[in-house]
This record gives sequence, C-alpha cells and structure tokens, in this order.
Amino acid sequence: MDGVTTAIFLLLLAIICLSLTFTASDKGQLPPGPKPLPILGNLLQLRSQDLLTSLTKLSKEYGSVYTVYLGPRRVVVLSGYQTVKEALVDKGEEFSGRGSYPVFFNFTKGNGLAFSNGDRWKVLRRWSIQILRNFGMGKKSIENQILEESSFLLEVLRNTEGKPFDPVFTLSRSVSNIICSVIFGRRFDYEDDRLLTIITFINDNFKIMSSPWGEMYNIFPNLLDWVPGPHRRLFQNYAGMKDLIARSIREHQDSLDPNSPRDFIDCFLIKMAQEKQDPLSHFQMDTLLMTTHNLLFGGTETVGTTLRHTFLILMKYPKIQARVQEEIDRVVGRSRSPTLEDRVSMPYTDAVIHEAQRFADIVPMNLPHRVIRDTPFRGFLIPKDTDVITLLNTVHYDPSQFKTPKEFNPEHFLDANQSFKKSPAFMPFSAGRRLCLGEPLARMELFLFLSSILQNFTLEPTVKPEDIDLTPISSGLGKVPRPFQLSIRAR
Repeated sequence: MDGVTTAIFLLLLAIICLSLTFTASDKGQLPPGPKPLPILGNLLQLRSQDLLTSLTKLSKEYGSVYTVYLGPRRVVVLSGYQTVKEALVDKGEEFSGRGSYPVFFNFTKGNGLAFSNGDRWKVLRRWSIQILRNFGMGKKSIENQILEESSFLLEVLRNTEGKPFDPVFTLSRSVSNIICSVIFGRRFDYEDDRLLTIITFINDNFKIMSSPWGEMYNIFPNLLDWVPGPHRRLFQNYAGMKDLIARSIREHQDSLDPNSPRDFIDCFLIKMAQEKQDPLSHFQMDTLLMTTHNLLFGGTETVGTTLRHTFLILMKYPKIQARVQEEIDRVVGRSRSPTLEDRVSMPYTDAVIHEAQRFADIVPMNLPHRVIRDTPFRGFLIPKDTDVITLLNTVHYDPSQFKTPKEFNPEHFLDANQSFKKSPAFMPFSAGRRLCLGEPLARMELFLFLSSILQNFTLEPTVKPEDIDLTPISSGLGKVPRPFQLSIRAR
C-alpha cells in the first residue's frame, strides 16, 4: 500500500504543478483562450472534431490570436490573412523558430533542414539554397529534366489505353524523380525498387500524420509510444527510409570525386570533409541523412498530392478543364511541349493552378513555428519558445482576400482584363523566413506536368462530375484527397 500511496501522491502533485503552470504562467500576457484542464489541456474542447476544424472554430470564438493547450503543451494559434502575415512576414525573425512536431521530431531529433533551429538551421538553409540553385533549382536545366520526366509520364498514361486507374503511384513516381535527380544525381526507372520504396514510405507516413492517430501522437507522444496503432508504422517507415538513404550515401562515398560533385549528397560529403576538424560544424552524417529525408518528403508528397486534388477538380468542372485545354492549344499548339516561357501567355492555366493550390490547401495548419524571443504581438506578449500554429486554411479561405473562398473560382487570380493576378494571401508554401525552399521547383513541376498532361489528354471521371466529392478524407498535417480512379482520353 505504501508504494501505491506514494504513486498517488506523486500523481496528484504533478497535476497540481501542471494546474499552477496553466493558471499562473504568463497570466495577463498571453492571448485569451479556453480554460485548460491539467494534463489534458483543452482536449475536451477539441475532442468532437478533427483538430483543424476545432482550432478554426475556436478562432471564431476567441479571435485571430488565442492560446490553447494541446495536452500539456501551450500553443498560440493565429488565424486570418492579416494576423498570419503580420507574424510570418512583418515579424518574420521573431516567428522563425520551428515548433515541436513529435511525428517528425522523434525521428529527426531536431536535426536536418526542416526541423532544426538556431544557427544550425540558418547555416543549413543558406548552404542548401545555394547548392540547389547550382543544380538547377528554378533554372533552365531543371526545366529540361521536368520536361524529360513528363515524356515518361505521358507514355505511362498512354499505356492505360483509356482504362480506369488510380493516379497515386503514377504521379508520385514522376514527381519524386525530379527531386531524386537533384539529391541522388539520377532518375529511377518507374519499376525501380528504390523509387517505389521511397514513394510507399512517404505516402504512408503522410496519410498517418494526417489522421487522428497522427494528431494524437503529436499531443501525447510519450503515451502513444506504448500504445499499438497505425502510428507505430511511422517509425518503421522512417527506419526504412534511413536505411535506403544511408545505402545511397555509402555508394556516393565509394565513387566521390571532390573536384566534380554530381549532386546534393556529393556536395554535402565534400562540405563534411572540409569541416572535419571543426567540432562546431553543422555538417555531420546524421544531418545529411535527415536533410535528405526532408527534401525527399517535401519534394515528393506536396506536388503529387496537389496534382491529385487538381485532377479531381478538373473532372468535377469539365468546362474549366476545356478552357485550360483551349488556352494550351492556342498558345502552345500540339507540335511541341509547353515550356515555362509559355506561362506568361497562359494566365488562365496559371490561375487554375494557383486556385487549385488555394482551394486544396494541402497543409492547412502549416508546420508549427516558435517565437525565438519574448515577442509583443497585437497587444499580447508571447513568451520565448512558445509554439505557434498559423492556420493557413483561414488565410486561403479569408473572405476579405477572396470573393468566393468556399468555391473553386480561378477568377480569384485574374484581373478585369483576364491577366494573371497575384494574391498576397496565397501561402501554400508558408511565408517569411520558413518559406519552403522548394517553392520554385514545385511551381515549375505543377505547371509543366499539368499543362503537358492536358495538352495530350482529357481527364474523365468514373462517376458523374456532380458526384465527385472534393472533401478530403483527413485534415491533420495534410489534406489527403479521397481515393479515386480516372480514365484518360487522348485528344
């Protein structure tokens, strides 16, 4: 009994301490929010819906800046274009930290490009941007690789011969090959085990992270480490990806020519050798492993998922698809492939792609940020190291920025003369200091892949257009489109 009594006493003491933390810490400085319970935080207010819906609903009650407790973790939530822009752009330095995200952190341990902080993040980001540019990011050379990959994709689509198929792997293989060519120095055959393994692991993890299991793991990671469920596959997949990347790194080490780097991995290995004697160097083997994983994940899943959403949208609205095809025929014709130079002459196609990204809103809560110092913000004081969730869905669906935010409407990105019009509230790649460094590549891929496909084919649904459901199946980390099949008809 003494042991049980002691355990109960310690548990009660922990609850009291947590309760005092919730009620006393920074009182009068933090934004308002629902009253939390010890340990559970605000889970009772969040339990009835997915986290995205719940947080969006709370913003209507508590305003564009409020505090919520995800279990014991304190988070400030920002909603609406003006508020998010003020944080990420106007106060970009203060909000430049990366917040806690256990589904990634328990693998990366805060290492790598996307989830590091402080000097390590600044050094890795600056160096990575330069290396990626050297290998064609946003330049003509990478455009040629995308066009070449498009030709392989078009051949696969022709071979479907009009029969229904699931586009997930078909699109993911082509998209992933672009970032693979930058990282590994080569594209893979579509049946290559390495490419298929990468896509399988990444697609599966994106689904799990976007599910209730992924959401709960982010709130109670220590508890769910002991609970069976699909979330445990996350770390099996991570381990598999780490082994695959490590094998590729060993192959690079065996054939490395320091005077002639072939790809991102070669450049990182050379940088490691140059700073080998520096104990403070950020260029270590584990950093290379994690950074490579970050680039593969971001470069494979986001564009592939966006294309699938776009396919569904174009099949639901065949008149929009037909108008895009008419513009392609008029500007490009059928005798050559579309190029990036054509984009300025194709404002409607460009507007449809932007609107698809806005409407699909595939990373609706963004990756969490963190304030790196005590930060005055809209009459409140956000303490240093507080995590911040920026609700990008409230930016992309802000009625002050978009005339019909709940509808798919390419006119959001067209002016009165039907010329392409930018919107400051377009943030699918986030904004500010943590803006996705793959944005130039993703924009190129979306335009070239989609325009090439629609130049050659018409997308046809297996159900009536009015029966197509654009509602995603999950809205955690990402909005995953509902599984679907389609047929393609040669034009």
